[in-house]
Amino acid sequence: MSDNPFPLSRDDLLTAYRTMRTIREFEERLHTDFARGDIPGFVHLYAGEEASAVGIMAHLNDNDRIASTHRGHGHCIAKGVDVKAMMGEIYGKSTGSCRGKGGSMHIADIDKGMMGANGILGAGAPLACGAGLAAKYRGDGGVGISFVGDGASNQGMFLESLNLAAVWNLPVIFVVENNGYAESTSVDWAVACDSYVDRAAGFGLPGVTVDGTDFFAVYEAAGEIISRAREGGGPSMLECKMHRLFGHFEGDAQTYRAEGEVENLRANRDCLTQFADRVTEAGVITRAELNAIDGEVAKLIEQAVTEAIAAPLPTQTDLTTDVYVSY
Repeated sequence: MSDNPFPLSRDDLLTAYRTMRTIREFEERLHTDFARGDIPGFVHLYAGEEASAVGIMAHLNDNDRIASTHRGHGHCIAKGVDVKAMMGEIYGKSTGSCRGKGGSMHIADIDKGMMGANGILGAGAPLACGAGLAAKYRGDGGVGISFVGDGASNQGMFLESLNLAAVWNLPVIFVVENNGYAESTSVDWAVACDSYVDRAAGFGLPGVTVDGTDFFAVYEAAGEIISRAREGGGPSMLECKMHRLFGHFEGDAQTYRAEGEVENLRANRDCLTQFADRVTEAGVITRAELNAIDGEVAKLIEQAVTEAIAAPLPTQTDLTTDVYVSY
């Protein structure tokens, strides 16, 4: 093995690859199972965007809070939510992380700092502000992170949250995962300014735009922004330009995408392929090691599906549990 030119240790690089591969395998399996009619409800897949979630979450711990989106599986896995519990939740089973009552768009795990996926666009931003305010009050160096897509960034509550975080100098990072489409509308038709960083500047927030398919670009930018927030520097924005490999939702005909667009992305802009190429060409990790991880992850996802299918459904008596918190 050669010297490591990367900002992570060899073990951390392997962990990052495993997490990205787990997200990809998880989503590819859901794509297949949903099409077969095995999964209830609605599903929005994160495949193609793995470098963003993993590059950011590598800097977080369980005390840090994130607020996700309707496309939240990748955020969950990167934040450390149990994969089998997630699969059970998506299958609507009582073994799920929310006992089968949240489904794909409302997975949460407070113990891991995952405040929840959210079916309402932009609704996680004020939650992240609340988490940031709590961390500031406690003085524990925690941060809150809000994830939105390019479409949700136009929601009023998101823009109000930018202002609130700036006024209160909260340790909050607003991540815009710009995959180019708000459902089926190109970002070119939906946002007046050329850069989300310009929008952040209007509220007094610093920001940076990175290639969201480049794990290392995301990791380094997120590290600086998160450290700044922990040290009292206040809120900021991180725009990750990326691509989703499936439709807005499962069943989306994607007639708004150019012919061959997805095939080209898979061949030339796949964040997992880019990561694997860089670490193997640098001689830090071998292809055999990555292949071994691929096999282990495939077994994990197969086990998760098998257990989810066999698990019991919630009962009628479960309907009113988990509604109120007892203090």
